[in-house]
Amino acid sequence: MLNHIKNNLLLLFSLGSITSSLVSCQSSQDKKTANTYNKAKMELQTNEKLDSAILGAGCFWCVEAVFQRVPGVKQILSGYSGGQLENPSYEAVCDGSTGHAEVIKLVYNPEEVSFATLLSVFWQTHDPTTLNRQGNDIGTQYRSAIFYLNEEQKTTAEKLKKDLDASGAFGAPIVTEISAFTNFYPAEEYHQNYYNQNSSQGYCRYVIAPKLEKFEKVFGEQFRKK
Repeated sequence: MLNHIKNNLLLLFSLGSITSSLVSCQSSQDKKTANTYNKAKMELQTNEKLDSAILGAGCFWCVEAVFQRVPGVKQILSGYSGGQLENPSYEAVCDGSTGHAEVIKLVYNPEEVSFATLLSVFWQTHDPTTLNRQGNDIGTQYRSAIFYLNEEQKTTAEKLKKDLDASGAFGAPIVTEISAFTNFYPAEEYHQNYYNQNSSQGYCRYVIAPKLEKFEKVFGEQFRKK
């Protein structure tokens, strides 16, 4: 797994880094707060045995779009985790005073994709060496974070992080926060499925679309073989 991650990282970063020319923390006329979003949308009608993961890797529009394309991921909800304020709004989180990170809550079938593979995608599709920043998106809400749901997730995340650091794959220390899950608040409805519904929007065209192209070059063949 480690050698595979290192090889993919060399390919990913050789393709160039993504620089955001736009700021995703934009105001919106849609003022629906997180606690009014229909949480039932995460209730899957299935007999599959599913697990969940909470990951933060910068703007949740980007992270959501990437993981929507990972086989075995059944559903994704963008939201906020790791802070103190209950039911925060997007504007409050963007202010940087709530302590929350923009995250995705993903539901996946562990028989189709492992947590370790999800973390491989996670670490290779953002820069985990920049503290509280991804490109031009700056602030604690954009921090790299894994909020583990059980001891197995914690052990896996810590081991992979340690191995990646030891390998020198990134050329700088990984600053990804690995913390116990405490809360998750769904983001406003207009944030959900954002790229698929707004692909012509500037941030989507200039930031998310290139990230997805790189994801396909790194992981496309791997996932097609499964």
